Formats: sequence, C-alpha cells, structure tokens
Amino acid sequence: MSNSHPLYIHGQWVAGATRIKNINPSDLSDVIGEFDQASSEQTKEAIRAAQAGFTDWSTSGLEQRYGVLMAIGDELIARKNELGELLSREEGKPLAEGQGEVYRSGQFFHYYAAEVLRQIDERTESVRPGVEVDTRREPLGVVGIISPWNFPMATAVWKIAPALAFGNAVVFKPANLVPASAWELAKIISKQDLPAGTFNLVMGSGSDVGETLINSPDIQAVSFTGSLEVGRRVAAATVGNLVKCQLEMGSKNALVVLDDADLDLAVEAAFNGAYSGSGQKCTASSRLIVTDAVHDEFVAKLKARLEQAKVGHALEEGVQIGPIADERQLESNLAWIERGQKEGATLAFGGSRVEVDTEGYYMAPALFTDTSNTMAINREEVFGPIACVIRVPDYETALATLNDTQYGLTAGIITNSLKYASDFKARAQTGCVMVNLPTAGTDYHVPFGGRKNSSFGPREQGQYAREFYTVVKTCYVRA
Repeated sequence: MSNSHPLYIHGQWVAGATRIKNINPSDLSDVIGEFDQASSEQTKEAIRAAQAGFTDWSTSGLEQRYGVLMAIGDELIARKNELGELLSREEGKPLAEGQGEVYRSGQFFHYYAAEVLRQIDERTESVRPGVEVDTRREPLGVVGIISPWNFPMATAVWKIAPALAFGNAVVFKPANLVPASAWELAKIISKQDLPAGTFNLVMGSGSDVGETLINSPDIQAVSFTGSLEVGRRVAAATVGNLVKCQLEMGSKNALVVLDDADLDLAVEAAFNGAYSGSGQKCTASSRLIVTDAVHDEFVAKLKARLEQAKVGHALEEGVQIGPIADERQLESNLAWIERGQKEGATLAFGGSRVEVDTEGYYMAPALFTDTSNTMAINREEVFGPIACVIRVPDYETALATLNDTQYGLTAGIITNSLKYASDFKARAQTGCVMVNLPTAGTDYHVPFGGRKNSSFGPREQGQYAREFYTVVKTCYVRA
C-alpha cells in the first residue's frame, strides 16, 4: 500500500483538504498510511456526483449490476488473506477474524448480486373491472452510508452491496479510525463498470463529513451504525429534511446460563460472545446471567478459560485477544474497571493493561462477579473485553433481568430444555435470539437488527434490506 490515499469522487481520485495517519494498535510504531480527509464542500461535491451517477445506474440492466457485484465479491474473496491482514493491522482483531471478515464481505456482494436477479414485481387484481394493478420497487436515489470502526469492512459492505444492487448511488463515510480497509474496498469498486458518481468515498471527521452528509437535503436515505448518542443526532438531522434513516446503535446483550446447561458449551459461548474482537462488538454478551445451581462452577470454568487466552499482536499466531482499537477506548475500558469496583462488583479476573513485545493498546480480559443489574456497568454499553456475572435464582428472574435494559439487540440462552428455549425465543425482547450459541455471530442472508434503543428503521441484511433501499410504487392501468 502506498503512503498516500486520496478520496474517490465522481469516478476520480482526488486530494482531500487534510490528511491523518492510520496507526496499528498492535504496534504504535507501524504507520499503515496517510489518508486524505474530505472537507464539507467536497462532501457536497460527492453528493452532487452521486445524483448524476444515480441517473445512469438506476436504469442500468440487471446483468450489468449482477456482474459488478459478483466481480467485487470475487476479488474480496480472492484477496481475503492480504486484505484480512490489513484489516487486522488497523483494527486489532486477530488475523483469522480479519480474514474471515473480508471473506464474509465477499459473500455479501455475491448474495446481493443474486438479489439483483430476484427483483420481481407483483401483479394484483383491482376491485374495479377493467383495471390492472401492479406493485413495483424502485431505487431511492442517493444513499449516505456511515460505518463504524469495529467491523471496518463487513458493516460497510452489508450497506453498500444492497444499496448498489437495488440501483442506488452511494456516498460512503467510513470511521476515521479505520480508513485503510474502506480505501481498499473503494479501490476494488472503482475498477468496476459503474457510471461515474455511482460510488463515492469521503473519508473524514464526523463534524465535517458526517454532519454535512446527514444534514443534506439532496440525499434520500442515511444508513448509520454507531453509538446511541450519535444515532439520535442522525435521526434528528434526517427528519428535518424528511430523509429516510436506518440506525444500528448501542447494546447491552446478555447470555443466560440455566441449571441444565452444558457448562463447557456455556463457557465457550460466553468467551466467544464477550471477548472475541476484544469485546468490541455490538453483539457482545457483556452480561452473563447465571442461575444459582451452576453459578460457582461456571465462574470457575470461565476464569480458567480466560487464564488460557493469549493477548497479543493481532498478527501473532495463537493470539485470541488483540489490542483495543485506540488509546481513548482503552482508557474508557480501564475507567469502567475502576467504576465497577467502586459500585461493589468483584473483579474476579483481569482488567489491567498488558505489556507485550510491541507497544500497543493491550488489556487483559476482565470478569466481574457479585454484580447486579442496577449497576452502571450492567446498564451502559462498555464496548470492551469486560463481562459481568449476575447471579439469579431461576429462569423467570433471568428472563426479567435480561429484558430490564434500554437496549435489545441480541440475547442468548444455554439450556437443554426445549421448554425454556421455546419460551425464551418468544419472550426475549431483542431482535436476535441465540440458543446454545454465542450472542455474537450472525448469518448474512437473514435480517439483522434490534429493538428498543438498539435499532431504528427497517432491518439490515437478507431480503429485508430492500425495505430500506427501495421505494414502493403502485401502478393502475385501464386498457
């Protein structure tokens, strides 16, 4: 990768107003590159370019769209090792996770390439004789896409792929912490048979690029993934211009472990759900709700599992937990450790900064016990490798505790009881439910999203994505 990385606007690579350095959180001496930052005016230019590109792309043939999306997916999958290493360098997740994310991104493009050919309208009989009615879906126009830093490629792709598949033009703003993966994705897209302006990359700060994008009256939709606080700002801005918005925001997911659970399975589900990706996932299970009968054994087994976990450089073989994404997030995590102890929770394992061979933002995975659901550490999103065990007497208390939150993205239960599993699926107030599986980990061909303050607007992924990226038109015809 060259050191300079410009913006991509109207089919051209253009210099930004300023530049920032992208630093590897596993090794602070490793500068991945310098990435241009768009100004507010350049963001407006990208929106104008997208309006022009939309005219041609929205009327393009289905096979052209299919070919473009398939080609992007093919290249991502073919380069998963190379791009996965880049992703792990800039974000900090272990290499296998980085490579898996790139591979999954290719699958998203392949899936939506197939969706291009499944766009079949509906014909309906009118209640009036001699009148035909057909219902069709059409592209919205220009879509602003704002993606987070924890999945620098996958989250962006599951927005960009359906947007293009259904004939929209895109203005893409990646998280400023992880621009390298976004830039490589843009480079792949730039090589395809797309009208100029159909896809635009505007890297930059939220105050310049993000605010300009969400406040523009010249776009038709904004898809955002990030914090609840920023999501509310996006909603407030877009409603002023009557712009459609889709928001994926905070979470405080729980994994319930019942008396009859396979505890080895429960420990692996808790470890993968709470600590993979350094806990920096919206689907992470930061609350572990465990019934009395198995509480002590579960905690002992989970502590033993954490003792075995290797913390280190994302590219080092055998590492299971990489660094925290940046210094600010690490400081926030350590502040939560201190706050949890002040609230009366017992720090049963980890929670301190770790030193390895390279200077980076390393932290030992933390486990709190003796916590209650009223503690702030169980109420607010932490976004780090920190899990809290909540002891409960029975299933009903566990379910009530799980639902007692402002969020509702994912929930999991470990049990051998069909009765409890079925009841849990029906009564857990979340958008995704996992039985005998980690709360983190979803498929790409089915809907994804939450309830309460976790999500707003139509679901992402699968065929449900068309609800956001298309508009319905009803046509009446009298011969």
